[in-house]
Amino acid sequence: MDDVLTINEHLVIPLTEITFSTSRASGPGGQHVNKAETRVQLRWNPSHSAALTEPDRALVCGRLAARLTATGDIILACGSHRSQRRNRQACLDRLARLLRVALVPVPPRHKTRPTSGSREKRLQQKKQRSDTKQRRRKPTDDD
Repeated sequence: MDDVLTINEHLVIPLTEITFSTSRASGPGGQHVNKAETRVQLRWNPSHSAALTEPDRALVCGRLAARLTATGDIILACGSHRSQRRNRQACLDRLARLLRVALVPVPPRHKTRPTSGSREKRLQQKKQRSDTKQRRRKPTDDD
């Protein structure tokens, strides 16, 4: 097993920064699940990671803010497999996938203006709606 987690060609996280803990898992395995600790919980703190550059750190912490704990950790758990090794690998794969998505830069938005045709169409729809509501009103006596 490697001692690093490769996210992309620019980012490699050493496994020494990632903490794993195990517990008993529910799910497939029969009596095996009552005896073996196969569920794996991964904990990683992006704000203390030496692998991230400052812009990457800001991007990850900003995009994954909803997933961060009060201490700034990302916690992932996996207990879907019968073996601890496969659950550990599944956690690492999920972390890599999360970080790949978080590190994709957002393209800058270019200001656009509505076309004259779309403005005209919007005003026409407003006029039509206004006429429809006007016809629904009760007639007044002053007409």
